[in-house]
Amino acid sequence: MRIDFWTLDEHQAFIKQIQPESRYYILFQILYWTGMRIGELLALTKSDIDFRSCKISITKTYYRNDGQDIITAPKTNSSIRVIEIPGFLAEEIEKYMSRIYGLKDEQRLFPIVQEAVQHKLKREIQKGNLHKIRVHDFRHSHVAYLIHQGIEPLIIKERLGHKDIKMTLNTYGHLYPTRQREVADMLDKIHVENGKEENGKGTNESQ
Repeated sequence: MRIDFWTLDEHQAFIKQIQPESRYYILFQILYWTGMRIGELLALTKSDIDFRSCKISITKTYYRNDGQDIITAPKTNSSIRVIEIPGFLAEEIEKYMSRIYGLKDEQRLFPIVQEAVQHKLKREIQKGNLHKIRVHDFRHSHVAYLIHQGIEPLIIKERLGHKDIKMTLNTYGHLYPTRQREVADMLDKIHVENGKEENGKGTNESQ
């Protein structure tokens, strides 16, 4: 399975083009640094963010149908989860929320539709002559970054809300660097060390 994603450098080049205090700045930051689905992000409310412990609760998803805003539970129980977020992102979200006058606990943080996000992304990509990706590819970008940092597949599975580890490995397994050379080098080292020990024993016996 081929997936597209942005490296951290590509994301930083993209995000620098967007006004830091704007809705889209924090929206794309959340997508990149959490890996949540766009529907999950558009369903977020004030009550879903725990700034003290730097956590976001994912309990619902948003979509538009026949001109109506629909918010439902995620498709699977595994999608209901809590995502730990870095302190800098929590601060950015809190500042964004502080600028929304009279924000209520159950009010959506981003009262827009997916098409608006897609159009904004497309415009900014063209503006910066950046590698083209889709909104969903921010999820892939987050995973690629975690893999580059050496994060284990099980942790990534839990963060993404995958039903099982097979789904995670089937999608992202090819991004993990091969460790075959590492294994061979380890065996080589053990063989050499054992050889030295055997030689040492032989010397002692002859004496």
